[in-house]
Amino acid sequence: MAFQAGGQRPAPRPVPVSPEAQAYLRDYATLLEAVSFPSLVVDHRWDVVLTNSAFTSLFRGVPPHPTAMPGDNFLRFVLFHPDAGTVLGDHESRWCLPMLAHFAATTERCGPDHGLQAIRREIAQDPIMEAAYRHGLPHWIRAVGESAARSDGAVRPLLHPDPRWGATDCRIIEETPGTLLDLGYTRLTLVLRDPRPAPAPRRPRRAHRQAGHLSVVPTAEA
Repeated sequence: MAFQAGGQRPAPRPVPVSPEAQAYLRDYATLLEAVSFPSLVVDHRWDVVLTNSAFTSLFRGVPPHPTAMPGDNFLRFVLFHPDAGTVLGDHESRWCLPMLAHFAATTERCGPDHGLQAIRREIAQDPIMEAAYRHGLPHWIRAVGESAARSDGAVRPLLHPDPRWGATDCRIIEETPGTLLDLGYTRLTLVLRDPRPAPAPRRPRRAHRQAGHLSVVPTAEA
């Protein structure tokens, strides 16, 4: 599926945030920066609120796009950026379909929402994506189960630009404290798996024994 969005990305609705919540988000950004794996905080539309340096590094080679940058709206990036597959391995089956399932579930749960409706219109503008959303997605959800719409715990392939990682997998872990939930935000971390094969187990060294006797045979009595 070659997905490309047109038009301008609608500005997200501002969320009323108290000075206390603003201070919390500043401190939470500091905490996020200390995490070595790519991590981000999003709202229900997948508008990105916070990211860390590891997230920026993962997507550093993605060329500019007017509406679908990973640091602006991660759902739009997955669905609409023409180069998303250079970072997201098995892009269609392992990222697009699960994200479409999540989008469908969110739309049903949230009802009318300006940002979600804008994404739905862009899906409708692409005949291939619209067919996938209307016909392919229900069949896929029946095949894999209702868990298809969940991100937490999913294992998905990545193509990391850092050769130390290269082609690897990540497990998506949602770990959202109550204060973020109250603000309508979710935190996701992409826990990268070491692509290097595990070293072969070393054979145990034999204990020193007296000459002329096998270790499993008792010494004959004199």
